[in-house]
This record gives sequence, structure tokens and C-alpha cells, in this order.
Amino acid sequence: MEKILIIINDAPYGTEKAYNALRMAMTLQSEHGDNVEVKVFLLADAVFCGLPNQTTANGYYNIERMLRSVISKGGEVKSCGGCSIARGIDKLQFIDGVKLSNMKEFAQWTVECDKVLTF
Repeated sequence: MEKILIIINDAPYGTEKAYNALRMAMTLQSEHGDNVEVKVFLLADAVFCGLPNQTTANGYYNIERMLRSVISKGGEVKSCGGCSIARGIDKLQFIDGVKLSNMKEFAQWTVECDKVLTF
């Protein structure tokens, strides 16, 4: 099984980096599900992607729904603890399945994974 780490650096809305990263994660899972293990690490302003109760206009993508889809298909999602602390959101409730992490675990994921994609 191939392990793929997807790193997201930007806020959930404003640019389409989080959207495109999660589109890739979802496509990997749907097209290669039995052959890939998808991991997503949220860094910098991407930690906001992990917050629940996101409301978007009809027809507009919703990062929370996309993350829930990745998680429901076995993907792991971690959010940088230091980045969350710096933004004052470390004590907030995150989407079920999104866990606070640290640079040590991020480094371990990077070493373990066969491919690393950055958005």
C-alpha cells in the first residue's frame, strides 16, 4: 500500500489550495482506495479547515464536508498544534476525526510516506 501525505498551508477559503488538495485526496481514495493510504496535515492558516459548522453558499465547495469525506474513507487528518495555538483555536472543538498534532508527528509522517504533496 502506498502512503501519500498531503500538506495544506492556506486558509479554507480565499484561495483554492485547500479545495484542490482535498479534491486530490478524495480522488486518490475513490480511484485507488485499496492501494493508497491518505494522510492530510494542516499547517499555518489551514488549521482553520479543521473547524466545524462551516456554512457556504449553495453551489460553493465546503471544506468541512470534504474533510469529513476523506476521514470517512479512512484518511487521517492532523492539525498543527503550534499553528492552532498561535491562532487561538487550540481549545476549540475540531471536526470529528481531525486531531491536534505536532512537528514530531508531522516529521514522522513525512518519513513514512512514499509521496508528499504540498498545497
